Amino acid sequence: MKKLLKKLLMETDKRDLSFFRNDMNSSLTRPLGPTLAENRNVLQTLYKDCADVIFRSFRIGGTVQAVLIYIEGLSNIEELDRGLLTPLVQMKGSCGDGDIFALMEQTLTTSQAKPVHTFADAVDQISSGNPVIFVDGQAAGVSVGLAKFEHRSVEEPSSEAVVRGPREGFTESLSVNTSLLRRKLKGPSLKMIAMNIGRYSRTRVIIAYIEGLVDSTLVEEVVNRLGRIDIDGILESGYIEELIEDDPYSPFPQVLNTERPDVVCSGLLEGRVAILTDSTPFALVVPTTLYSLLQSAEDYYHRFLIGTLIRWLRYMFLLIALLLPSFYVAILTFHQEMIPTTLLLSVAKSREQVPFPALIEALMMEVAFEILREAGIRLPKQVGAAVSIVGALVIGQAAVSAGLISTPMVMVVAITGIASFAIPRYNAAIAIRMLRFPLMFLAGTLGLLGLIIGLLAIIVHLCALRSFGVPYLSPMGPMMPMEMKDVLLRAPWWAMLTRPRLTGKGNKYREVPGLKPDPQKGTE
Repeated sequence: MKKLLKKLLMETDKRDLSFFRNDMNSSLTRPLGPTLAENRNVLQTLYKDCADVIFRSFRIGGTVQAVLIYIEGLSNIEELDRGLLTPLVQMKGSCGDGDIFALMEQTLTTSQAKPVHTFADAVDQISSGNPVIFVDGQAAGVSVGLAKFEHRSVEEPSSEAVVRGPREGFTESLSVNTSLLRRKLKGPSLKMIAMNIGRYSRTRVIIAYIEGLVDSTLVEEVVNRLGRIDIDGILESGYIEELIEDDPYSPFPQVLNTERPDVVCSGLLEGRVAILTDSTPFALVVPTTLYSLLQSAEDYYHRFLIGTLIRWLRYMFLLIALLLPSFYVAILTFHQEMIPTTLLLSVAKSREQVPFPALIEALMMEVAFEILREAGIRLPKQVGAAVSIVGALVIGQAAVSAGLISTPMVMVVAITGIASFAIPRYNAAIAIRMLRFPLMFLAGTLGLLGLIIGLLAIIVHLCALRSFGVPYLSPMGPMMPMEMKDVLLRAPWWAMLTRPRLTGKGNKYREVPGLKPDPQKGTE
């Protein structure tokens, strides 16, 4: 099945793709000319039928011709008038050819200004909201950092709410997101590499890492994988996630996505790399493991005993969400002798009016539950939760009353659905929900043998899976006993002396030994 899917998806189009490779206008690669009229004509041709692109002609100091180009709605108009146009128009002194940029540096009240030498650079700056000034007689322009985007305020992520912890989350503004990281990691070791991806969208992407902690080969691999992306547009970080993962046919996510700055900073402190994309609040952290997807930021804010208990409950919920319906179908269809007699009689009594086998019954309920869950997400928030709850109650009760579904099956599906909500990462929960259906088919046809075969196939796949070269089941596969303190347990902070061995190679120790609280130390 996987080979067939790969063949269908990798089927290449025999047509000539030169139109895609060479769609960049040749004029964009040319350097700017010394004539203002020529530069303006080229840009006006590029921005033909663009009503929001403004060409504002003026004279510097009343003598030298210049033009200001910006996009309405992306630039700060008030600051443009006050800090740019007014000082330039009222500029006094020599305006000879060689003095223009020197006078502009002395006159402009804006903090960010840099030269532009090609039409491609000019288009990039204009599209980013930074106005560009062209002066007659100069073969270069000046980009002024006056971009101003409308964005929502910093709020708590609804999908990663915590009882204890920071209440801030990323927004769609890349500058806001990078500032949230800088607030938590204030040293100069936090490095950020910028690049633009997308032929038409020119989406700005930031690669963040901590120098001295991260393995340099990991940073190079991330840069190489992002550099290989050649697509018309990147509208969300999900595009990047799908284009850089190790195994695109695996149902399990190999990149951690999060809206929380503290989760990203925690990954950076472990020697991982973060990828921030403009126009989306979701950041990507690589590499990741299965156990990272089952951990919540709140685990590290509670006391370690509570965090360990919650983590074990989460592992149990994972097994319930994956195996409970399949186990129930297998037992009820092939292994009735494993059920106590009293319970077997009760189940048989509830199913005597049901015309379907247990497999069909389970599939009907699971599909109905998934439909209600998806409907609750798509409906408005005011009615989504009510529709999900009321719909589940009404449909479940009506199905039981009509004799289509047995009462134990309703309980099994309900418990399974609640257990799937306990998985912290939404994309990991979706993978578990998707794998539940083939396991039910195996259990309904081969019984517990089929369930064991399906479970072994999943384990083998997980053992072979990698995330940027890191084993997906590490530190349990391969076994690393010293790192189990943050997998099976949530060890106290004074006991977690070292970083993960596969990512934090640059600096092994995260703290000095001997931090365990001891009241006697203060009296010595």
